[in-house]
Amino acid sequence: MTASATGAGRVWFVTGASRGLGRAFTEAALAAGDRVVAAARTVTPLEEPAAEYGERLFALPLDVTDRSAVQAAVDAAVRHFGRLDVVVNNAGFLAMGMIEEFTEAQARAQMETNFFGALWVSQAVAPHLRAQRSGRILQIASVAGPGGAPLTGMYGASKAALEGMSEALAAELAPFGVKLTIVHPGGFWTGLYTAGLAMTEPMAAYAELRAETEKGFSEGSVDSMPEVAAEAVMKLVDSEDPPVSVLLGSMVYDLAFDLSRKRMAVWEKWEEVSRAAEQPVPAPEGYGA
Repeated sequence: MTASATGAGRVWFVTGASRGLGRAFTEAALAAGDRVVAAARTVTPLEEPAAEYGERLFALPLDVTDRSAVQAAVDAAVRHFGRLDVVVNNAGFLAMGMIEEFTEAQARAQMETNFFGALWVSQAVAPHLRAQRSGRILQIASVAGPGGAPLTGMYGASKAALEGMSEALAAELAPFGVKLTIVHPGGFWTGLYTAGLAMTEPMAAYAELRAETEKGFSEGSVDSMPEVAAEAVMKLVDSEDPPVSVLLGSMVYDLAFDLSRKRMAVWEKWEEVSRAAEQPVPAPEGYGA
């Protein structure tokens, strides 16, 4: 995608823009000469880039779990810059704990931000992108979506829901010239592990598994600086033929392929049972009445 005819550059709408990956995406876009609507719960951390880039950065306080606030923010962004070209659904946090440990409030909070927040933004920007018959949407997912593990099950559920919704959305918006990419980042040094981390109350029954899992996370973690992810995102946005799904990082790339191969091996082993579960017959009399 090239810069607009006015020479003012593309217009980005980035959620969770005040820190971590969102901050890196925002600064990369600004450095490329684009304009950015940087949405975040707290915009104070954006004062420094605002001073540097002036009117090309529009900082917007936003809680993505508030659907009406999301709609108002998107409308304000379009009024401010006249259009939207790149939308990055990045806002999210990590809730860690065994599935049994989650309270209802904790489980709902994880889904409200990571899944519903991205859904509300996607719904709000879709009419604008359809009308101009162009635009990009980047959904920041995770390898935890397709590959669940102890302690990250609820986080993975939120990202798996995001992925499933986004694959359908990509097909629905494609006829209007809008392209969507689901981005699966590996490990990056962001606030996800600190300010963006919530923990359940540990249950004694899972103490051994928790210790083993946490040890595996600490020993197997491979993390990069957020700027590396931003470089990849800029390549995706500049591509005329971006993928619907992409993996960022060697660790996540190898893990995704390993998980896929293991699943295919299990499916193949149970092929006989799978095929036996299909015996087509006409609809029973009165079906659906």
